Amino acid sequence: MARKHEHHYAPDDERPLAGYLTVLASFGTGIAGAALAARRAGRRAPQDLSPRELVLLTLATHKLSRMLAKDAVVSPLRAPFTRYRGTSAPAEVAEEVRGTGLRHAVGELVTCPFCLAPWAASALLVLHAASPATARTCLSGLAAVAGSDFLQFAYAAAQERHSPQD
Repeated sequence: MARKHEHHYAPDDERPLAGYLTVLASFGTGIAGAALAARRAGRRAPQDLSPRELVLLTLATHKLSRMLAKDAVVSPLRAPFTRYRGTSAPAEVAEEVRGTGLRHAVGELVTCPFCLAPWAASALLVLHAASPATARTCLSGLAAVAGSDFLQFAYAAAQERHSPQD
């Protein structure tokens, strides 16, 4: 049934709507399952994140989603859905999504840091509800790495700006 609607949705481009629906259902099921498990374990989601926690969550979400989508070391997890095309930025790979249907939809998800961000944030929030101390450690570590990345880029730009011209 999804195939019939895909043609009407994007007549000039095949879009894996059924695959997207499966990915969305997985996300929703995961969130509902985590909420149910937390409730049964007597855990509650934080009512409010402090500004500090929100900043850490933001930085950690950025770093985790970027690592999952672009880091060479994580490429074995993306390989069933992608094909290596080269490097795209320092310490990042460029990959092409392959396959059709669900395989293509998952490929789009795992190569897109913007698309992975809600998954990463949700996982970090579930961790926060399950074990706040462990979550703070993970959030702090990922935030530190994100900050370090920005400093590495700033340092490289400063070196380039101040290096002798050939």
